[in-house]
Amino acid sequence: MRLYVGCAMWTHPDWQEKPLPPAERLRTYSSWCNAVEGNTTFYAVPQRRTVESWARQTDPDFRFVIKLPRTITHDRRLTGIDDEMAAFLDAIEPLGRRLHSLWVQLPASFTNLPALAELLDGLPSHYRCAVEVRHPAFFENHRATAQLEQVLTAAGAEWIPFDTTVLFDGPPVSAAEYEARSKKPNNPRRARALTEYPIVRYHGRDDIATTVAGWQPWIDTTVAWLREGRSPTVFIHTPDNASARTLARRFHAEVRAHLPDLEPLSDPLPTDPMTLF
Repeated sequence: MRLYVGCAMWTHPDWQEKPLPPAERLRTYSSWCNAVEGNTTFYAVPQRRTVESWARQTDPDFRFVIKLPRTITHDRRLTGIDDEMAAFLDAIEPLGRRLHSLWVQLPASFTNLPALAELLDGLPSHYRCAVEVRHPAFFENHRATAQLEQVLTAAGAEWIPFDTTVLFDGPPVSAAEYEARSKKPNNPRRARALTEYPIVRYHGRDDIATTVAGWQPWIDTTVAWLREGRSPTVFIHTPDNASARTLARRFHAEVRAHLPDLEPLSDPLPTDPMTLF
């Protein structure tokens, strides 16, 4: 029984007293959390040697959830993407089993389910896929919800919920909360798993107590999934993400309080560089 937790990045200015060398940042992060969102691949396809470095810094059972490039999902909107997909899959191949899932984050205007079905059906069978939709119809229209679930289930793909209900509950109290609300979707919470490997993105507030109170429904859901034999991954976000790494571990600890047999997280490595004196 194992729960994976992580953040939207593996480096943050508030996570170390002094900047760590690039080759140490992911290794240190992976001692704190056992999963990470691969958001940087949305903006540019990484060099293969960069991905090889990611693999060297992590254990084989570390989970990367890697986002498809925006050229595929937002510019081409999943059509005419064969060359782009081939280049992307070649670049991330060194991750091997660390690549837990390809993450298809679709724009808020996207409703083209045939194009999504074609993408999912065309992927090599050894890739697991998870889809994040943002169009309100998929959350508010029962027919649209059922049609999307049918496409995902046929391909063995998961639906990634991005729970921002706490972020939008009440007025923002800081510049970071204002910025987060301007960029994040505001859709109803969804907590139904379609596969053995559910993935959740949860967004809290600046206030830690509010963030923790808001994730309590996910504690119950995650405990239930683990008892059902599922293997969930939960990513914790806050407006500035300064406390996200610590909060991810706290979420894991709260779930483990309900399930003592849950495998614990490792002890974190120091976050300040070693010196001779």
